[in-house]
Amino acid sequence: MNKTFRAYQLQKTNGTVTGAVTTLTQNDLPEGEVLIKVQYSGLNYKDAMANMPNSPIVNQYPFIPGIDLAGEVVESVDDRFEAGDLVIVTSYALGVSHDGGYSEYARVKAEWVIPLPQGLSLAQAMLLGTAGLTAAMSVAQLQQQGIEPNSGPILVTGASGGVGSIATALLANLGYEVEASSGKQASHSYLTTLGASAVMTREDVVGEKVRLIDKQQWVGAVDSVGGETLAAVLSKLKYNGVVAASGLTGGIEIPTSVYPFILRGISLIGIDSVYCPMETRKSIWLRLGSDMRLSDEQFKQITNRVISLEELSSNLPTLLEGQSLGRVLVKI
Repeated sequence: MNKTFRAYQLQKTNGTVTGAVTTLTQNDLPEGEVLIKVQYSGLNYKDAMANMPNSPIVNQYPFIPGIDLAGEVVESVDDRFEAGDLVIVTSYALGVSHDGGYSEYARVKAEWVIPLPQGLSLAQAMLLGTAGLTAAMSVAQLQQQGIEPNSGPILVTGASGGVGSIATALLANLGYEVEASSGKQASHSYLTTLGASAVMTREDVVGEKVRLIDKQQWVGAVDSVGGETLAAVLSKLKYNGVVAASGLTGGIEIPTSVYPFILRGISLIGIDSVYCPMETRKSIWLRLGSDMRLSDEQFKQITNRVISLEELSSNLPTLLEGQSLGRVLVKI
């Protein structure tokens, strides 16, 4: 039986891109070894970019966006999965060049699929999603570089967004002193509740101008902004400090020099959660369900709202406008 289902699909007509909930059949889905009945997805910056009229993300239409999904396996021709398994899929080509998670059913490659980690529900996994994976990978890198809770304060930039919110909570739970930076005026109490010991503006981080080398303030940082913000952070790291960088909303150019690297021995580590090895991906997800698990109260705190497929059109643009705190859960 070729079952019909609902999906949020982008169409391009005469150069105009529109998104709407439509009815499809399983024959409309792309090739893959695992068919999943999707229960939850999330809202990400990439999803908002896919929804743009001249999207730098999507090249072929019609297309179903959504770079994250969680649900139950319906069919699998791969022996690693069977009907009834609860699973998650994040990143890879999902929602970029392969139909994504804003759909009641999704067919994906088996090598993208991860069993739902013990300790997490499907909804909690999607409150984390790619943002949570990126945040946890960033924190893990700081730990691997020897940055411990007693080493000194950690800065989190873009702290009111998905990556920043989760990184703030993860670090605080692990005993680190967290200083959070955000451009949103309403974020102070939110970030303090998540565990930040201090909250500052982006201007506080950058100062009057970015210096090549500046007063030492932080032993480590999780940066999801890039641009001048990242350059300022590099100039203010303490000796042997480490930055885990994953964002570019502040720009792709970093106006810095070799000074902080060769005079203070700092490290700048790039975080890629899209194509990171499956072994790494699985280990981080296991930690997100165990020693890195957010408390139930923190999951509530990072939940900005829960929306339906029909509400995607009005909610996706808010990420581009910087209006959203925390995470938006999509209930399929």
